[in-house]
Amino acid sequence: MSEQVQSLKSLTLFCKVVDNYGDIGICWRLARQLEREHHINVHLWVDDLRSFQRICPDVKLNIDTQNIAGVTVHHWRDQNGTFTPEDVSDIVIEFFACDIPPSYIQAMAQRKPRAVWLNLEGLSAEAWVEGCHTLSSPHGSLPLTKYFFFPGFNSKTGGLLIESELEQQRQQFISDPATIAEFLSGLGLSRNEIDALKISLFCYPHAPAAALFEAWKNNATPIICLVPEGVAVEAVQAFTGQPATAGSVATIGALTIRVLPFVPQPDYDKLLWACDLNFVRGEDSFVRAQWAGKPFIWHIYPQDENLHHVKLNAFLQCYGVNSNKLAAMMLAWNGVTPAPIQWDTVWQELTADMQQMTDLALQWQQQLIANGDMTSNLLKFAHTVHQQSVNNE
Repeated sequence: MSEQVQSLKSLTLFCKVVDNYGDIGICWRLARQLEREHHINVHLWVDDLRSFQRICPDVKLNIDTQNIAGVTVHHWRDQNGTFTPEDVSDIVIEFFACDIPPSYIQAMAQRKPRAVWLNLEGLSAEAWVEGCHTLSSPHGSLPLTKYFFFPGFNSKTGGLLIESELEQQRQQFISDPATIAEFLSGLGLSRNEIDALKISLFCYPHAPAAALFEAWKNNATPIICLVPEGVAVEAVQAFTGQPATAGSVATIGALTIRVLPFVPQPDYDKLLWACDLNFVRGEDSFVRAQWAGKPFIWHIYPQDENLHHVKLNAFLQCYGVNSNKLAAMMLAWNGVTPAPIQWDTVWQELTADMQQMTDLALQWQQQLIANGDMTSNLLKFAHTVHQQSVNNE
């Protein structure tokens, strides 16, 4: 057992769901890894159980407290709960600067020894993140200090979430064509669809999906586009001529669109591994696409004044895109490129660079692995803060 686990045995994680599945997706992966790999007693407070249930079918909507996969899950209904110092864990994490209930903060101030209080921030490749990673922020009126922990893409940040066995699982999956075919057929794909160019599509509603569908219809070879239910609904319904519910499928020209049910997180990883190109969004699916070792197109979460365009360009620079066609597609997909866009041309140029993009994805994956996994890095930092706190008391 690691040193940090010996002294820090419990953790509470507060999650408010803003981006339907990304926030809880990240927090659920983190909670499970803490429990399974580091034997931490985890309490996860989440305000939106319905979104949680979409990625974890075991979640029950009408229960305030439930145990799922060894993690104690609490329905975070409001800020009015009453807490005592005994309720406070060794480590307390607020995800993406959500407001912890005031009573919990008061209990943290009364607890001996002090809990390690972390704000787990959103992922960004912007340079300023490196200077803010692990910075402290003393509370204005209580004897508490909060620390900012930033995931990231290099050793000056906290790294990315990855389970210890994920790469081994991926290698086993992709090396067995029969396993891949069995997984895809379980999602309803025919033999011809399995043999086609497979694209997963997960994007925000404002993505120019309909325009891209038009380009795909004219592709020289068959394309199967796999879309989770509830994603790109208007474009999918316009294409299929039917409600965009799980199981609906239609083919026009070279393009077949098949709507999939939302799948548990482990199966979503398999979907990314099985596809040739993955369109992903936000943070959680974006990170998982990077661990998939396949070409991906990122749809970034929109921000006021187009600040997300700055974040996108920062990532493209960090990623070291040696395919201008990949950068062109991401910029067009995110509305950075001025209209009108010739999607047929953008798509044809992109597919010509598919092998180069695959090589880049695999090289990038090895670079990320060298930074260590975010969960272990977070616990090491928490242990350092804890030791300093104990020494100062």
